[in-house]
Amino acid sequence: MCGAKAGGPDASTIKPGETTIQGQVTRDGEPVTGYVRLLDSTGEFTAEVPTSATGQFRFYAAEGTWTLRALVPGGTADRTVVAQQGGLAEVAIAV
Repeated sequence: MCGAKAGGPDASTIKPGETTIQGQVTRDGEPVTGYVRLLDSTGEFTAEVPTSATGQFRFYAAEGTWTLRALVPGGTADRTVVAQQGGLAEVAIAV
């Protein structure tokens, strides 16, 4: 089970018990706009969200191992994250 919301992460909107993966996409330390895909442990596409103007993204996901794939003009980058039930996983993705 996964849901995705566009726009920048706002910690005040996280509800207790939700498993959340969020972060920021940057290049040379500057925010980058584009898209972030959520892939399950087998590499299958699960969801995609656009980043905010500040490169931020958020997914609500089931616990487990996920791959985040940043797709931005001129580059891509993957990061693996392990989400814990009811936890918040912060991920920085440099492209």
